[in-house]
Amino acid sequence: MSFAPAPPLSRTSARAGAQRQRGALDWFLMAMVAAVAIASVWPQWGRSEGVLHLGRVMDIGVFLLFFLHGMGLSTDSLKKGAAQWRLHLLVQACTYVLFPLWWALWAAVLGRAVPHDLLMGFFYLAVLPSTVSSSVAMTALARGHVAAAVLNATLSTLLGVFLTPLLVSLVIGAELQAAGQALDVGQTMLKVAQMLLLPFIVGHLLRPWLSGWFARIKPVTTVFDRGVIVLLVWSAFSDSVADGLWTRHGLLLLAEAMAGAALFLFPALWATRRLSRAIGLPVDDEIVAVFCGSKKTLASGMPMAKLLFGGSAAMGVLILPIMLYHQLQLFVCAVMARRYAARDGGAPSHRVV
Repeated sequence: MSFAPAPPLSRTSARAGAQRQRGALDWFLMAMVAAVAIASVWPQWGRSEGVLHLGRVMDIGVFLLFFLHGMGLSTDSLKKGAAQWRLHLLVQACTYVLFPLWWALWAAVLGRAVPHDLLMGFFYLAVLPSTVSSSVAMTALARGHVAAAVLNATLSTLLGVFLTPLLVSLVIGAELQAAGQALDVGQTMLKVAQMLLLPFIVGHLLRPWLSGWFARIKPVTTVFDRGVIVLLVWSAFSDSVADGLWTRHGLLLLAEAMAGAALFLFPALWATRRLSRAIGLPVDDEIVAVFCGSKKTLASGMPMAKLLFGGSAAMGVLILPIMLYHQLQLFVCAVMARRYAARDGGAPSHRVV
């Protein structure tokens, strides 16, 4: 989870990184599936206010998660990536403009055939920020401009603290209010900032004093990161199953969500690549645009969903698209990263810093 600048990757180290990434994906995917299965059979165990009180556990876990994210962020890497303004504008426009517009078109054409709660879940997916750790990891594996990836992913996360609740309030807020769950956008932004932004900033400010300690625990932080997400998924699905998620929808919902995730990811990958080439970006910047502009964050998406939709019986359906999209984007982008890394016979790129 460290975001310090990475050295150029050789073909051997790239393959080793890909193997480690696949191993992490395997256990993480299995843990996510297990969490959904356990929640479906024994929902009483994982409910927010159930036997294990996961709601309180998650508040602590999310705070620590973003504290560690902030500590892993290198200020030097942000400075080195700051000059590529066309790239930054492209990535943020894809994240917060292109995705919502694609959702609007998608909803206009297919909206009547998709359950309403699932359609709103895809809107939530569309307005989420990009990932941080996996975007940077994929950019490094592909021998792209790592410093620019760090800057874009971090900027996207910070913008998402304000833009995601605002956009959700504009589209879904009226429905939540009609269902008896008022959504005060200002108060929600404040809560999101307290839960995500505050620990992020505190962690980054303490980095000069705790960076040595962070380096020693780095292998543990990745496990902790994914562990918190698995517990969030378990809690959210337990609440929704207890409120009748599967009795109302069934397996057809899962199939529709998987198809929808593909209909979002592959056009996003195509569009970011084509737009990068249209404005004349070099390949190492194109890699940043593709991996940062097409990704959506589960790490920030789950805590924000808890704040935005925690009182809604549709919570499980609303988070289903980002759960499936997250897994699909990791697998597909890992394949793309290996192909990018093999360009020019695998010679190191001088723009990877």
